[in-house]
Amino acid sequence: MHVLRLLIGVLGNATGLLLFLAPMVTFKRIVRSRSTEQFSGVPYVMTLLNCIVFAWYGLPFISRNNILLSSINGIGGVIEFTYIVIFLIYAPKKERTKVIGLFALIMTVFLAIASISLLALHGNTRKFFCGVAAALFSTVMFASPLSVMRMVIKTKSVEYMPFFLSLFASLCAMSWLIYGLLSGDPFVTVPNGFGTGLGIAQLILYAIYCKNGNHTENAIQDDFAEMDLEKIDQVKKPDSRHH
Repeated sequence: MHVLRLLIGVLGNATGLLLFLAPMVTFKRIVRSRSTEQFSGVPYVMTLLNCIVFAWYGLPFISRNNILLSSINGIGGVIEFTYIVIFLIYAPKKERTKVIGLFALIMTVFLAIASISLLALHGNTRKFFCGVAAALFSTVMFASPLSVMRMVIKTKSVEYMPFFLSLFASLCAMSWLIYGLLSGDPFVTVPNGFGTGLGIAQLILYAIYCKNGNHTENAIQDDFAEMDLEKIDQVKKPDSRHH
């Protein structure tokens, strides 16, 4: 059982790394267009919070035998912070202000959790407190794409819900769900069970609307085409003043 748990943990690290690297395609697009377009910065901030809290929870003086949990979330925290910096560079003022405010809030929350767990709590009480916090924020992170899913249903387009991000989120959540079950750790099992269900829901949405990926772009092109036709008609029509 210990070996199986270790193998699943390694798989969780691999799928977790793929999940953290999946938005690189999105951020290449943002840098190239010098605009965040309709992409939201909220999921990256919430993922950062999830990473740093779970990295803290996995440390030996909080919970034993969870170093694999700490390692991948530590790496993920660095990657997510990089994404946030890039997002802030190209985001419009309103979105930038919202992301900065949310970032300040999550860092304040994490510092409070770390301080309380170190200074006021010990043993199982410390583990329980940090575990509840990790599970809560992980659930919030998994719920953050709900707004994107709502936009997919509304626009019938998956343009702003990258496939690989949804795929790797599902695989990562499944891996850590199994890891949590093998460990008998409800703080890992519960949020990743929720994440697995939500990831599968995203993949189902993608399967339904993937053929409409260029729906928005085509609509814009059609509008411009109509405008051009109107201009041509106006040129062809004789001026009534000459009759």
